Amino acid sequence: MTFGDVALLVGAGILAGISSTVAGLASLVSYPALLVTGLTPLAANVTNTTALLFVAVGAAVGSRPELAGQSRRVGRFGTATFVGGAVGAALLLTLPASAFERAVPILIAGSSVLLWGQPRLLARRGRRPAEDGPAVLAAVLATGVYLGYFGAGGGIALLAVLAVAIPEPLTRVNAIKNVSSGFANLVAAAGFAAFGPVRWAAVAPLAAGLLVGGVVGPVIVRRLPADILRAVIGLAALGLAASLAWSAYG
Repeated sequence: MTFGDVALLVGAGILAGISSTVAGLASLVSYPALLVTGLTPLAANVTNTTALLFVAVGAAVGSRPELAGQSRRVGRFGTATFVGGAVGAALLLTLPASAFERAVPILIAGSSVLLWGQPRLLARRGRRPAEDGPAVLAAVLATGVYLGYFGAGGGIALLAVLAVAIPEPLTRVNAIKNVSSGFANLVAAAGFAAFGPVRWAAVAPLAAGLLVGGVVGPVIVRRLPADILRAVIGLAALGLAASLAWSAYG
């Protein structure tokens, strides 16, 4: 890792941590930064997931007012994402690396579509299923699988699921999302540390930036122009998906 690589990853981590607290956009910033430093898609993915654990730690510190009185929800949904994350990580480690490289352009493009559709998904909050019902828990579990396998856009999906189920202001729901997704990253990171090609020299600067971004993100999330951020990152993600598709299928 050069000094420029370290600076890039710290800066990308801060931006990714802030983006994560807005709408679950962290991987759409941090994953491409890891690719720029020369990591392969698989190594970048497992390194990214390992570092993302620190954004959940930072968000938990920065979101303490929003998390007050929600420990049971965090425990319930965090357990579901933990189980799902274990399944997703196992799939990533057992399937061929070529399968991941071919899937990732589709996953990123899908994340972009989901990102742009997020406002409409959240507008459906008036029709609430039971938050402790099997349908909601199954959806959270499925999102945990995706978070453990790849993760880009997974926070968006998790926020959409929780927002239509939990009768709380969106800032409080977002806080649950930030911490619950960390459980998926925790179990996936443990598996990747033992069996995956984690690049620890890249984890350290990225994790430092994610921790800072996770702490300060909840403080500025109410002032950040989320629509502009959503549009810019969505377009950049589509460009990244096209580039990766050219390499994977060309």
